[in-house]
Amino acid sequence: MEIRVNAGKNVLVEEMPMEIVERKGKGHPDTLCDGAAEELSRMLCAFYYEHAGRILHHNVDKCVLAGGRSSPRYGGGSIEEPIYVLLVGRATLEWYGSQKEVWRVPIGRMVLQGIQKWFQEQLPNLPIPGGLMVDYRIKRGSEDLIANYEIGDEVPRSNDTSLAVAFAPLSVTEQLVKEAELFLNSKEMKADFPSLGEDIKVMGVRNGRKIHLTIAAAFIDRYIGSAKQYYELKEAVKCRLKEHLIESYLSKLQEEYELSIDINTADEDELVYITVTGTSAECGDDGQVGRGNRVNGLITPYRPMSLEAASGKNPVSHVGKIYQVMAQLIANELIEAQPHLKQVYCYMVSQIGHPITDPQAVNIEYYGDVSEKEMSQLAKEAVERVLSRWREIRDGFVDGIWGVNYPGIPVATKLELIRKSS
Repeated sequence: MEIRVNAGKNVLVEEMPMEIVERKGKGHPDTLCDGAAEELSRMLCAFYYEHAGRILHHNVDKCVLAGGRSSPRYGGGSIEEPIYVLLVGRATLEWYGSQKEVWRVPIGRMVLQGIQKWFQEQLPNLPIPGGLMVDYRIKRGSEDLIANYEIGDEVPRSNDTSLAVAFAPLSVTEQLVKEAELFLNSKEMKADFPSLGEDIKVMGVRNGRKIHLTIAAAFIDRYIGSAKQYYELKEAVKCRLKEHLIESYLSKLQEEYELSIDINTADEDELVYITVTGTSAECGDDGQVGRGNRVNGLITPYRPMSLEAASGKNPVSHVGKIYQVMAQLIANELIEAQPHLKQVYCYMVSQIGHPITDPQAVNIEYYGDVSEKEMSQLAKEAVERVLSRWREIRDGFVDGIWGVNYPGIPVATKLELIRKSS
């Protein structure tokens, strides 16, 4: 394994004149596809653990959502055609047990019942079964990849040559965009504004010290009696969000920023963004795995990103999933270990057939008043420490603690670093 450390030469994101950041919320069709694929992987892992004592080979990382048809109206509309979800992938569907008995995965029941239940948890206003149709095409994987999976002795072997990239800390704009969606989809906001649906997309644009958030939020028709009430609710949500972001975050920073927010800017008179279920998937939008947030919960075009979709991949050997978490943990460790660091990027690449603890290369790019010698030592220790946690990281996927589909892997923030240094 080669670990290369170098001082960055580019302009820091926060020092650029403009920055653009996006986040697709929990009810967005793309986020739903990511989540459904990841949920199926977790269900398979649980079944494998229970009946085989270990996680067997699988990759169920393809999912597409075809939007339905609906007729929303004030006071409550109707679903005309259900949302259609198709899960596609490879999995070990049967095997011999220790007593030569045959074990079979009840894949049909697992998908049809388990994924429907998961959708109901994400979208409480989605009528099931009437509003959702779930389908699947899950088959056995190729013999070469299964063999590579099985011959990993103590440490699993990488099943692909994949790259991962992560950074820390989040910029102010990135943190605001992430926090805005999380707050709008919080239990507190749903209790106070039951008309606010789960399909929320936030686009943040920073121009100098001015940050503007444009939010698309699906409102639920049966909680709204008129256009007048809709506009009043929309304004109340906007004011509540702005107050929260200023009080919980912006007011605690050392720099001053000007924040403005718009919600549903396409609204015009009676033509407004109301839905029956709280998601655009019911009528206006389709979804697919990998088109939404990266594993940190954001889409950051001003940062290096991997286009690898982590959701649904097996957590044992698929480095396209594992390394994305590892890279983020390494970046977090480094930025928290050295207070003079302003920014850290971690790049990792695997090589198929090699142990997952032996990446082909790791590159740490850093910004700040720190010597390369010190950073090299910090990087070596952090990389080795995180790689040694591969079992914990694997089980974290199974237990759902990493949140690769939603809300996203935790990333160190500027506010956390300020608190630690004070």
